[in-house]
Amino acid sequence: MMTEPLVVTISHGLGKAEALRRVRNGLSGVPAGLGPAFRIVEQRWTDDMLEFRVSSFAQMISGTIRIADDHVRLQVTLPWLLARLAGRVQALIRREAQVMLEKK
Repeated sequence: MMTEPLVVTISHGLGKAEALRRVRNGLSGVPAGLGPAFRIVEQRWTDDMLEFRVSSFAQMISGTIRIADDHVRLQVTLPWLLARLAGRVQALIRREAQVMLEKK
């Protein structure tokens, strides 16, 4: 049983091309950083959108990341067991994404 999607939107002033570059580069190190409890099952970029599926604690997590000119929108569907942690997950996603998209 799946829950309502968790949506995180992060504004940026980088423009689409630079935000896309940073997100792609930033996500390349994610598999190692997630630890042994997480395994990327599928990851597919189509233009400015990433579709992904991750397995964690025998639960499947699916979602998308869309890159726009002025924001990045992440939508994740968590199984009910992991949805209980949605508040913590949302805060972590927001913090990491803001660091990735920080104007430098």
